[in-house]
Formats: sequence, C-alpha cells, structure tokens
Amino acid sequence: MKSGKELFLDGLNQLEIDFSEKQISQFLHYYEMLIETNKVMNLTAITEFDEVIVKHFLDSLLVVKDFDLKNVDSLIDVGTGAGFPGIPIKIMFPHIRVVLLDSLNKRLKFLNQVIEKLQLEDISTVHGRAEDLAKQKEYREGFDLCVSRAVANLSTLSEYCIPFMKKNGMFISYKSSTSEEEIESASKAINVLGGKILSIKEIHLPCSDVERVFVDITKVKNTPGKYPRKAGLPSKEPIK
Repeated sequence: MKSGKELFLDGLNQLEIDFSEKQISQFLHYYEMLIETNKVMNLTAITEFDEVIVKHFLDSLLVVKDFDLKNVDSLIDVGTGAGFPGIPIKIMFPHIRVVLLDSLNKRLKFLNQVIEKLQLEDISTVHGRAEDLAKQKEYREGFDLCVSRAVANLSTLSEYCIPFMKKNGMFISYKSSTSEEEIESASKAINVLGGKILSIKEIHLPCSDVERVFVDITKVKNTPGKYPRKAGLPSKEPIK
C-alpha cells in the first residue's frame, strides 16, 4: 500500500506536473498547518492525510487536465475557504499572481500564516463578498482566470465570478457533477454577464474513483455595470 507521499507523487505524475522537493515540502507543511488549525476552527471535514492529498491537493491541481496554466498571469480564487484550489495552484505555478477571496476573516488569517510559512510570493488574501469586491476598480475585470470550488448553482457562481475576469479571460467552475438542467438555467445568466460556455469536461481524479466536471466559461464582452447585484441577491434570485 502506498504512503500518502507516494500517492501524491503518483497523482502528480498522472497529471504530468513537474515538481521539486521544495514544492512537495511546501504541501506537507500546508497539510500540517491545515490539520493543526482545524482542531480549533472548522476548515475541512477531510483530515486523513491520504484523503487530503487526493480530495484537496490533487483535486485542486486537476484543472491542468482542463486548461494550460503556463500562460496565466493572474488568478482569483472566489470562496477559497481553506485555500483550495488557489494555494496548490500557486505552489505548483509560482509565476501566477494569485488573489484568495473569502468572506470569513479567520480563514484568511490562517491562509496568511500558510503564505508566510511556505514563503509564497505574489499572493494575497482579500476579505469580503464577491458581490462587493467585483465592483471595486482594482479587482473588476482584472484577472486572466477565475477559479472556484464553491458549492453553488452555476448561475449564481457566474454572477460572482465573471465580473472579475478580463475580456477573453476564463472562469473555471469545479463541479462534482452538473446537470443539463443546471447548465441550461445558467446559460442566460452567463450570456447577460458577458460570458460564453466554452466546454464542459468530465475528468477523472487520479488515485480515486471520482469524476470531476469542469465548466469553462470565456468572457466575450465586458460585464454590464449593474452586475453583480448587491450581496445576497445572486444566491437568492439567480438570473433567469
């Protein structure tokens, strides 16, 4: 039976990601900090080493099978929680400028400690709601790529995320599954917000029996100024 570290290396090889010992060490430190902090704060229900490796680390990095991150300069992770997928992406692709957005300050304090301990550069945390932040000049339409593992319907997520993307940028939603109905009901919102669904891909997560669905949305025109609507509305009343 493989150790957790061997499992991780095997998964990275399956994803065809080049890595250094330093990067593996950063992930191990990240795991230790996650588990230690999780004792006093609810960051994740998944705590077993092997499970964190697969369901958080490899899952965050699975996006490489969907999209080439080498040409991405800037990324925002909306609803980052315990730092997924933003921090694993940053560790493996240090050239990307990363912003981690979350509405809970204490989670961001944890992430700032991780950033400091792992000596990550050109990565910052921002406290707030996507609906408010996306109205601010420094964030609006300022990113090549927006990613989110947040659990919400695609229409709501699109209103949170598309305003952050530059024109011709990409929003990638990590889904556990997606129904034709969900895609259909989100298509109007995506169009209104300036986006267009490029692809929907089901990709196998290495070292597991999990199939992940990635919804890739490109931005074809600027988002109208009235979006996103005020905090709470995108989830209560998705655009239809």
